[in-house]
Amino acid sequence: MLSALDLARRIEAGTMTPAGVIDRCAAAIEARDGEIGAFAALDLGRARRDAQQNTKALVSAPLHGLPVGIKDIFETVDFPTEFGSPIYAGNRPHTDAVLVSLVRRAGGLVLGKTVTTEFASLQPAKTRNPHNLGHTPGGSSSGSAAAVAAGMLPIALGSQTGGSVIRPAAYCGVAGFKPSYKLLPTLGMKGFSWYLDTAGVFAAGVADAAFAAAAISGRDLRVDQGEPTPPRIALTRTHIWSQASDAMKAAVETAAQKAAVAGARVSELMLPAIFEDAFDAHGIIQDFEAYRALAFEYDHARDKIGPILRDQLDKAAAITVEAYDAARRTTKRARQKLAEVTNDVDVLLTPSAPGAAPKGLGSTGASIFNRLWTLMGPPCVNVPGQRDEMNLPLGVQIVGHFGDDRAALAAALFVERAIAN
Repeated sequence: MLSALDLARRIEAGTMTPAGVIDRCAAAIEARDGEIGAFAALDLGRARRDAQQNTKALVSAPLHGLPVGIKDIFETVDFPTEFGSPIYAGNRPHTDAVLVSLVRRAGGLVLGKTVTTEFASLQPAKTRNPHNLGHTPGGSSSGSAAAVAAGMLPIALGSQTGGSVIRPAAYCGVAGFKPSYKLLPTLGMKGFSWYLDTAGVFAAGVADAAFAAAAISGRDLRVDQGEPTPPRIALTRTHIWSQASDAMKAAVETAAQKAAVAGARVSELMLPAIFEDAFDAHGIIQDFEAYRALAFEYDHARDKIGPILRDQLDKAAAITVEAYDAARRTTKRARQKLAEVTNDVDVLLTPSAPGAAPKGLGSTGASIFNRLWTLMGPPCVNVPGQRDEMNLPLGVQIVGHFGDDRAALAAALFVERAIAN
């Protein structure tokens, strides 16, 4: 994989150029993307020209001219934006999404659009897992996670409504950062659920993801400039712990044990029953809003929507306003309770997914270990570094306090280093 931080430091030192990084990406793309299928659109020539013509300005910019992949759910003026749907084949927006503009302002070079599942939902796309082509890369940010894992990009953007950053990051063995709700702007991103949709970042490791998020957002999120303080970690099994594989359970417990040996204060947290209600509320809110967010497509091109999403929207039509409002009230109570029960810890430690990437390409895997945390809105980080008996990646999830994203990233870096030792 390509470390964004390492590449940025080399560019700063003058031992590498932005064009040289693009050449490395291009070589990996030529070698692997034919079998992986991470890109929906690609323009290496334009990126090279931009790198060569603007080297001086790029070197001094926050992203130092690093290539970035954009999930094809974000509008881009110089690439087709198809949202993973034949309804939008050849669609060319007139403007960039806000987050894409921020990438460019930060000195990032947009290399191409990465594959998304249809409207960032559940219908699988063409991308395969770089670690085993017979397994899913996860979704909906399939191409972003796979491209970083295969060394085709140092940084890629994704989005999460259920588990679409953390789960594919876990399946592909990379760092995934879902910030606090709305920390990164979603204007110009195709919406699925306005109460839940959150933009995120993929990179090789936790410090790389923090560096990228800091550069793009202008916020103090970097965690590579000193040793992270040992955090207070609560191992949180939640009511669906039994649905995790034995390997995933062992990965979470190993991460807790190694973090404790490294100096973290590790405790266990049992969540009150209201969080089971909140878990159920996620689906109600998501589907109620999706039926409305995709009203035009459903009403005018229903036959072009894939069967999984079409069935989801058919069922969502029956969700009442009263049920939706009740789910919102449950969410508010659960968010208040979460702040209360986590007052004495810095972060929670939970599974990133039920296990390693499932075999087959007919599903993107289950988001059951992500939905609650997406609904609550705090920062979440997939911490890579472990594997199962089939040598497939296993990721563990760090969940922080809403608005304290740097602390969550620092704790995730601490755990990542502890796992590696």
